[in-house]
Amino acid sequence: MTTTPDPTRPIRIANCSGFYGDRLSAAREMVDGGPIDVLTGDYLAELTMLILWKSRNKGKGGGWASTFLTQMEDVLGTCIDKGIKVVSNAGGLDPAGLAARIQEISDRLGLGAKVAHVEGDDLIPRLPALREQGVPFTHMDTGKPLSSSATDPITANAYLGGFGVAAGLAAGADVVITPRITDASLVTGPAAWWHGWTPEDLDALAGSVAAGHVIECGAQACGGNYSWWQDLPDDRYPGFPIAEIEADGSSVITKHPGTGGVVNIGTVTAQLLYETATPEYGNPDVVAHFDTLQLTQEGPDRVRLSGTRGTPPPPTLKVAMNLDGGFMNTATMLVTGLDIEEKARRAETMLFAELGGREQFQEVDVRLDRTDREDAPDQVLATARLTVTVKDRDRAKVGRRFSSAVTALMLGGYAGFYTANPPADARNYGVYWPTLVDASAVEHRVVLPDGTVQVIDHPARTGSFPVDPADRTWEVPGAAEVTRASAGAASSGGAGSAEAGGASAGSGATAGVFAGEETRRVPLGTICAARSGDKGGNGNIGLYTRTPREYAWLAEAITAERFQELMPEAAPLVVDRYELPNLNALNFVVRGVLGEGVASSTRQDPQAKAIGEYIRSRYVDVPVSLLD
Repeated sequence: MTTTPDPTRPIRIANCSGFYGDRLSAAREMVDGGPIDVLTGDYLAELTMLILWKSRNKGKGGGWASTFLTQMEDVLGTCIDKGIKVVSNAGGLDPAGLAARIQEISDRLGLGAKVAHVEGDDLIPRLPALREQGVPFTHMDTGKPLSSSATDPITANAYLGGFGVAAGLAAGADVVITPRITDASLVTGPAAWWHGWTPEDLDALAGSVAAGHVIECGAQACGGNYSWWQDLPDDRYPGFPIAEIEADGSSVITKHPGTGGVVNIGTVTAQLLYETATPEYGNPDVVAHFDTLQLTQEGPDRVRLSGTRGTPPPPTLKVAMNLDGGFMNTATMLVTGLDIEEKARRAETMLFAELGGREQFQEVDVRLDRTDREDAPDQVLATARLTVTVKDRDRAKVGRRFSSAVTALMLGGYAGFYTANPPADARNYGVYWPTLVDASAVEHRVVLPDGTVQVIDHPARTGSFPVDPADRTWEVPGAAEVTRASAGAASSGGAGSAEAGGASAGSGATAGVFAGEETRRVPLGTICAARSGDKGGNGNIGLYTRTPREYAWLAEAITAERFQELMPEAAPLVVDRYELPNLNALNFVVRGVLGEGVASSTRQDPQAKAIGEYIRSRYVDVPVSLLD
């Protein structure tokens, strides 16, 4: 069956994957669960390109997400029968190779599928020429030029927009395989094809970017990883989301009937905040202003997303580079009972004496996690964790030599010495290097089903990013309502930043309508939900409430400085704070908390997935009027 776009109705775009390794059965569930027009799948987290590179180098993969092939073996025939288009970024480092494999499946099964693929994101072949032209590839967070790195990139992929996908679909493709396009472009492309949008339809494109961001992480939009899990009807695995996108870019986020989880304003808000920074969400086709969109619960499992404003995209494209960082090894020693800190100090001293000193390593990280408690009722609760990580370009320094030195403490270290894991060899790790390149340096191409190549022009009209306030001609929805609710409460005015040494904001509201109110000391999560995640070396933590009045208190009480008090690990770091009153939300970005990215992070939570729940567990003084 051939699907013909019908702009008089919304296009139904379903998601079946939020990362490489997501639920394998989701593709079949989405294809069989109800009517959809497009099946999408997102397989490329920031770490995934490095994983695919390592797999391909070891001869264990083709540079693409192999699980997608398994899913297509199962559902491609059904998709062809039902006229369901398939769009996926599973192509990774080799979209042409994956497209060929999909064509092989189609030919073997006699399906007659037409396959297109997008290319042009891979900058590795062009790096020498670009460097000769003086492109510095400056790190987006640290400001360092790439020349300051000791190694050359092993992957370098520009984030492409959605119009290559749209061109492939317009040429009759049943399947469009992409490399590193933005996650939201998996939705923006099909929506632009269906509704006939051009690069000038900025508000419509912005609305589809917002919808794409909501559904890109699969079950999270339907109650996965949800703070207010009590809203869920049962303990089943949540369903996967669908975006019904209309001609003006507004959409309804929903899921198939009878599937687990729930779609409500809370689940959609959580996903809108996930892995974002400023309220301006930049994409290659448009900048979507998340502080302008509105959410409305239209019915059970149906949330309308409307009013998103768009401004022209920047003239640059983000490039995700991975560098070969060298080798690292980690050992975790368990420390039990009395004198925890003295035992840990002794172990650290003896270990590095055995190794010949700390200074020989490129980097050393030592963390004592006090998971023990006094007079514990069982041994586990009396035990702390001493974790030592060493990094170096020389594998021999941090390999079995390091593990053997740890093992040597077994009978000569502190009382009760044992380790959490057996001795391990060194492992190679990558360094994430986000940078920008002028869009003119990237040729966005789509190879159509007939083999012809179409070059996709970059938007002719571009704007600033971060967005110049002069380009904003609209009011921020919800701001006036919050102002009335707070009755003059102090505000950061939209964004704030704090560094170590900032003044304390106190433990609760001291100004505005809440001044003088009786308070109760409760976990912050009593009044707000959270969603946190990683953006390179930074962590983002979104906090949001159910009502404008609760948000008014949150915005007044939780300044950037107060956030640092709640998260002492952030005290020496820069914390950016952004207000989104339309979502009753604050977004905090902790710069550098993940070091050089997830692949090299030494944190127990290297992707910042649980920081939000940690912040919710901290006790604060909340006005009683908001609790009763």
